[in-house]
Amino acid sequence: MIKKRIIPCLDVKDGRVVKGVQFKGLRDIGNPVDLALYYNDAGADELVFLDISRTEAGHDLMLEVIEETANQLFIPLTIGGGIQTLDDITQLLHHGADKVSLNSSALKNPELIRQASEKFGRQCICIAIDSYFDENRHDYFCTMHGGKKLTDVRVYDWVQQVEHLGAGELLVTSMRHDGMKQGFDIEHLSEIKSLVNIPIIASGGGGNAQHFVELFRKTDVSAGLAASILHDKETSVDQIKEKLRQGGVPVR
Repeated sequence: MIKKRIIPCLDVKDGRVVKGVQFKGLRDIGNPVDLALYYNDAGADELVFLDISRTEAGHDLMLEVIEETANQLFIPLTIGGGIQTLDDITQLLHHGADKVSLNSSALKNPELIRQASEKFGRQCICIAIDSYFDENRHDYFCTMHGGKKLTDVRVYDWVQQVEHLGAGELLVTSMRHDGMKQGFDIEHLSEIKSLVNIPIIASGGGGNAQHFVELFRKTDVSAGLAASILHDKETSVDQIKEKLRQGGVPVR
């Protein structure tokens, strides 16, 4: 049986780790390299850095952070945020990223997925989806620019399209669950999993270790993402994994 992964996510803005609730109200958490090494030692299976800097200087700082982190890290590192071109991807992989996560740029130019997958291998290409539930249309739609811009692209259509184009993995954040710590969007994730064969990282809603047990028992996703509950030391990667073992979920 494939072992499930626990992946801390660090939102990095201008070289510092920040965290908000439902994509708003950012507060400073600390130094990304220090936090990455802490999670490396704490048993995390992978790490995600999301660069939410608005400026070129912020993005340049990110390259330094990636290089410094990758030199000391023993687990895979995925980088997302502001990646527009094949050159951007080349630069990130060259500085030590193992995978890149594409969101807005892929929605604007789906062909980028195919090009990136062919050039770097599909194992390097993760598609991030910030999924918004539209009450009026009773359906989930993709958003861009960190959840700020709603599109007319249905999530259930998009996941199939990106797999076909060559994505190797999905990172799905359910926006109405993000930062709420009330549990993952089980139904939504199960529906997505029924439509694709590539691995899914679930994000948004993990508030305690039991939520991860429910996630892996009720869906066939490959990994769970966690941010504030880990950064605020409400629980640890070890505690989540111990709870998963007790619940009969295989972990590394």
